[in-house]
Amino acid sequence: MQLAKPIHVKSLAERFTLKLAGNEDLWITGINEIHKVRRGDLIFVDAPKYYAKSLQSAASCILIPEAVSCPEGKTLLICDAPFEIYNQLVQENRPRRTQRTVISDTAWIHPTATVEANAIIGHFAVVGANSIIGANAVIGEFTVIGNGVTIQPGAIIGTDAFYYKKTAQGYRKWRAGGRVVIHDDVEIGAGCTINKGVSGDTVIGRGTKLDCQVHIGHGAVLGQNCLLAAQVGIAGKTVVGDRVVMYGQVGVAQNLTIGDDVTLYAKSGVGKDLEAGKTYFGAPCGEAREMMREMAALRNLARGQQHKPPSGAH
Repeated sequence: MQLAKPIHVKSLAERFTLKLAGNEDLWITGINEIHKVRRGDLIFVDAPKYYAKSLQSAASCILIPEAVSCPEGKTLLICDAPFEIYNQLVQENRPRRTQRTVISDTAWIHPTATVEANAIIGHFAVVGANSIIGANAVIGEFTVIGNGVTIQPGAIIGTDAFYYKKTAQGYRKWRAGGRVVIHDDVEIGAGCTINKGVSGDTVIGRGTKLDCQVHIGHGAVLGQNCLLAAQVGIAGKTVVGDRVVMYGQVGVAQNLTIGDDVTLYAKSGVGKDLEAGKTYFGAPCGEAREMMREMAALRNLARGQQHKPPSGAH
């Protein structure tokens, strides 16, 4: 999430009474979680097992609960509750705004776009030229829709990220500061749901087509000219390449990479990265030819057992 105005690390340390280590002249230009981090970003870490990953990331400023060796050029802000400060900063830069009109006054809609009855366009949303927003669709805050995009009736774009921090008191919801960005010539089927990113963008690439009732999780990235059939679900932060085809009810776990030109047959379950240019099937999925051979071998084994004479028969 890019900040509207950079924050100096000293001013942040003074405001929250934090101990500062490392670079004292750094400006924070964005806020991110570790999966989407860029140079200039502030992140937080509160579990020692993730210290090394955070310190070695592209992040420039890290909220951390204890003093550790600071990498050159970075800033550490030592505090008891890193998540609380992180979440407060996101809320301040992406405050929740109640929407009392069907189309927000802060939204921008191209004159050639069509918005059908009862569609809701959220705060700071953008709708490009010749795009169609179907009846009863919801376009959430900060969503960016390109040119020639069709959003079918009842689709909900820009829902909150399904992202919680586990605490002793229960699950604390993160304020989702990311967006959904839909590129040109995309079609989103009726009843689809697309979560915005926690701090980065959920992206649907140019020319990609989603059937009805597809769900795309927070921060996921779909490439160009993909084709997803009904009831496909893709979990958060997974990256899908170009020209990928997923048949009905395929499920893809979080934080994976699916290569270009992959085909997934119906009801496949994906729990690992998939190599480009191959066809997969099954749950957990494998290369389709191998999985078909395994199924045939099991069928033949079962048939052999059925025709096996009883023990002791002559």
